Amino acid sequence: MPTITLNKNEFEKLVGKELPLEELKDRISMLGTDLEKIENNEIHVEIFPNRPDMLSEQGFARAFSSFIGVKTGLRQYEVKKSGLKVIVDSSVTMRPYTACAIVKNLQFTDERIKEIMQAQEKLATTHGRNRKKSAYGIYPLKSINFPVKYTAKDPAKVMFQPLGFTYKIKASEVEELHPAGRKYKPLTEGWKEYPFFIDSKENVMCMLPYTNSHDTGKVSADTTEVFIECTGTDLINVQTALHMFVTLFADMGGEIYSLEVQYPDKTITTPDLTPRRKKIDLSYVNKRLGLQLTEKEVQQLLERMGFGYGAGEALIPAYRADILHQVDFVEDIAIAYGYENFKEEIPNVATIGEEAALETFLTKIRDIFVGLSFLEVKNYHLMTVEDLNIKMNLQMDTVVPLRNALGEHNHLRNSLVPSLLKNLSENQHHEYPQSLFEIGRVFTSHKDAETGVEEKEKLALVLAHEKSDFTEAKQTVDVLFKALGMKVNVKEIDHRSCIPGRVGEIVVGEEVLGFLGEVHPQVLNNWNVEVPVVIAEIEVEKVFALLRT
Repeated sequence: MPTITLNKNEFEKLVGKELPLEELKDRISMLGTDLEKIENNEIHVEIFPNRPDMLSEQGFARAFSSFIGVKTGLRQYEVKKSGLKVIVDSSVTMRPYTACAIVKNLQFTDERIKEIMQAQEKLATTHGRNRKKSAYGIYPLKSINFPVKYTAKDPAKVMFQPLGFTYKIKASEVEELHPAGRKYKPLTEGWKEYPFFIDSKENVMCMLPYTNSHDTGKVSADTTEVFIECTGTDLINVQTALHMFVTLFADMGGEIYSLEVQYPDKTITTPDLTPRRKKIDLSYVNKRLGLQLTEKEVQQLLERMGFGYGAGEALIPAYRADILHQVDFVEDIAIAYGYENFKEEIPNVATIGEEAALETFLTKIRDIFVGLSFLEVKNYHLMTVEDLNIKMNLQMDTVVPLRNALGEHNHLRNSLVPSLLKNLSENQHHEYPQSLFEIGRVFTSHKDAETGVEEKEKLALVLAHEKSDFTEAKQTVDVLFKALGMKVNVKEIDHRSCIPGRVGEIVVGEEVLGFLGEVHPQVLNNWNVEVPVVIAEIEVEKVFALLRT
């Protein structure tokens, strides 16, 4: 977790109150941060990853001031219109989003410049995922001519003087000559063009994700107005980062001005510090905390954590990136209430810890398959939609996608079978027969589930060799259920992944528990598997429930 260093004198000015040393230590620790030490005039604090807005002296002081009751409630920041534009070119597909702003009426000192550099570095490491998801630049406004263009160019055709250099170089040389270029080169693997900010007089402002230009990107003690740009692969991420920066500067006494960011298909105004609204579920809060808080008390506690409140809704500051669910409110309310104020209770019933009954049952299943000479595997929950659908001949099947996924493995698996076929495909250099099984989670969309996704525990097996057939799969399933003391029937069905007439559903009583069958030649061809394969997949939680009835 990132650690920031605060100037104690400046911090107390921002907070608006000076606390005795021991009380200061106690309150910092109770804010949900980890105080490392207070030494001379420096406070060293470890910030949890869910609160990147506290990675600056101003952001931490803002949160702390609310927490100790000095300046509670939602902070209001005025945003004026600058009338200036940033034009986003369609060529920046590798890093397509930006959010920008101007802040005026600043008074910099060497100490404040250090604070800004610290915040910029810590935010890029955490919120920006080491510049992979987003990166940020701050420039003296006086050296920039608008409109500014955000565009991608061939680095071999761009000359500029990187920050810290005394001469111009080709942008293509930055990765070899500049420390940031060498450090972040892996982020740009495969790029033929790189993003640049270039002003209306063709002055290069920066090369992303590496460095600012020496001519336009060096903030000094004489700087009174700055231009801020945040770029990345996710618009919400870069907007939230911008909100953190502009409120940081506003807390220094700066005035915030918005810019029109003109995309090829839309124009947005940034920053937009309008708070998000989210309803507070009072009963959920009390249930989770074991309290009987009134709405008024919840309002007061939320205001101590920097939220606004009205008509049963929390007003979430634009710089807060961590509020996604009611449980996030529960956490902040618990912090404001004070963990030291929760009463310790001894349970009325003495209990002895033991393994969950389902886990004991799954261990038994594992033992059965190990006895049948099967090898257990464990695969990732994420796969490509091609593996889950197209290779299985299930083009119409729906799977659960990840939002804002960065890689191609961007869907939650809805079956274990594709994972096992992938194992077979990647291990054809080993001898046959190959008998594999997996017990793991699958995910399907479900509108009644709290998250919209239902999770199930399933068992799947594959048998691969020159003579594997439906009979062998049926015998294996029979052995499993006989060992569990259950009688199983198989009824013929159609399944697009299997050969017609050689696939059936597994039934116990009236309960359908899964299916088994011979894999269709087309599916085997899709996976480049050259021997016959039989599969079975069973909902083990259903089997467990039947055994307990």
